[in-house]
Amino acid sequence: MKIYDFTVPELDYFRKMCNFTKDEREYFDLRSTGMSNIEISLSMNVSEAKVSVLARKVKSKILRVI
Repeated sequence: MKIYDFTVPELDYFRKMCNFTKDEREYFDLRSTGMSNIEISLSMNVSEAKVSVLARKVKSKILRVI
């Protein structure tokens, strides 16, 4: 499952239904544009480890609503 492979309506559905935190939402939005986790860590000014945690949380929330 790659976030950037979802369609726009699917992305909108996940934004609405997943109850993302602010950081999770920012990660989700950046990842949906095709940015890598390294690029996201630089953009968000957080460590790669923090981005990995966000990725796991976002994936978990998406899987719950599918």
